[in-house]
Amino acid sequence: MGSQQELPLEGIRILDLSRALAGPYATALLSDLGATIIKAESIKGGDSSRAWPPFENDHSLYFDSANRGKESIAIDFYSQPGRELLWKLAMSADVVVENFRPGVLATMGLDPEELRAAKPELILASVSGFGATGPLSQAPGLDQVAQGMSGLMSVTGPDAEHMYRVGVPMIDMVSGINTALAIAAALVGRARTGAGMEVSTSLLETGLALGAFQSQKYLSTGEVPVPLGNTHPALTPYGVFATGDIPVIIAVGNEKQWQQLCSLLGAPELVERPEYATGKLRHANEAVLKGELEALLASRNAGEWLPLLRSAAIPAGPIYNYEQAFADEQVRSLDMVETVHRADGTELPLVRGPISVNRQAPRIRKAPPSLGEDTEAVLAALSLTQEQIAGLIEAGIVLAAPAPVPAREELPA
Repeated sequence: MGSQQELPLEGIRILDLSRALAGPYATALLSDLGATIIKAESIKGGDSSRAWPPFENDHSLYFDSANRGKESIAIDFYSQPGRELLWKLAMSADVVVENFRPGVLATMGLDPEELRAAKPELILASVSGFGATGPLSQAPGLDQVAQGMSGLMSVTGPDAEHMYRVGVPMIDMVSGINTALAIAAALVGRARTGAGMEVSTSLLETGLALGAFQSQKYLSTGEVPVPLGNTHPALTPYGVFATGDIPVIIAVGNEKQWQQLCSLLGAPELVERPEYATGKLRHANEAVLKGELEALLASRNAGEWLPLLRSAAIPAGPIYNYEQAFADEQVRSLDMVETVHRADGTELPLVRGPISVNRQAPRIRKAPPSLGEDTEAVLAALSLTQEQIAGLIEAGIVLAAPAPVPAREELPA
């Protein structure tokens, strides 16, 4: 990837008090863009996702997937000295990120109004389950609960009797993206005015916003959308189609692509058929049209059709499992997987961040940290002396992980 350039958020210091996925995913993205992320965790086990499967030996891969590029300090949140350290960390930061229930931050000694009064330029970013107001504002919320309550599950699955969650915690991750976007916007605003601000989102708000044209359909027409499996709710032909061996995805988005598809399949007469004359008519006759197209597609295997479809500028692709996805030539050309070393020396392949800057893809600057891995370095950056740091460790106010093991290639034979 060449030498790493200066990144847009270099010099920005973020105190990350978030756990699980939405907040950590946001700060991982900000780390990719150059921010220094201080992940402050409870001395009692740290981020709850450290205990979530899947595992590789004692490492939670759930945690690893969202905590690249961060420094971990482990603090006793419930002690007065621990809370004083949290305050110092907040005062040394440009941004504080948290995803506690509304009001919890104040009980930890980090009341937002007091923080902003002490440091007006501070940016506070919050992610909650259901938002700061309303009867569920204090209720715990997780991704699948938000998927269900926002309507997202109601349009995902084969039919109205079988509604499915999305196969990854989509609302958590998009909430993280929304949070990162809000922080970036707040940093731009601060550069213009000198003042910080509070930004927030919730899983429920994110889920509702993800409704796109499905929720707009209900709001504008009163019609309640239902799940349609792999059939697109508005465009036809668009979905999964059988070929001579395995199914492929074909996505026709406009009239030109429809005409190109008919020509490629050797059936240009389909364009002239009155029941297929417009996108609306094709959608109304979707089941019959799919049968006709699949009869034509049966003449070749997927490996033959996909290059032909792409050469005709028709969006098309395979349905991969993750093994197949990471083996694909296009995926490999993007260098999306980077191997880093944990503090104990073990190797960890990670998916890098998705945002390139000046045509340069991000590098993973640091492996996901073990609990308290960077405690001493973070405290030293607060100008604490070695004696003060040792005293905090001895008193059990902070936890310092054992010294890192050198990377494997550096270990003696």
